[in-house]
Amino acid sequence: MNSRLLRLTLALTLGVAAGLAYGWLVQPVKYVDTAPASLRADYRTDYVLMVAESFQGDGNLESARVRLAALGPQSPLDTVAAAIAYTVEHGANRTDLDTLNRLAIRLRAALPTPEIGNP
Repeated sequence: MNSRLLRLTLALTLGVAAGLAYGWLVQPVKYVDTAPASLRADYRTDYVLMVAESFQGDGNLESARVRLAALGPQSPLDTVAAAIAYTVEHGANRTDLDTLNRLAIRLRAALPTPEIGNP
């Protein structure tokens, strides 16, 4: 009985090791054409910075909004604010912060202002 349990444990261990080796070394997963929403926080920040730099170059706010919408359901202003917070927390350079701030200011200025109607 004891040798049977030992063989079973050894077979399971070898099977798991072979499966992991095949999955990690022989044929690992390759991500292709993934959505920007699946990016890590540092890459999301880089993406937002690239959108801000593109906006700085062409001044097309609608294009920047569309690009930022690819990061998820939050508003573009919230996305840029999160990128600014991440950039400040991780000590990026001043030029990047200025670029992100310019986009945030422009997004904030373009927000519709609430109107007070008649009672």
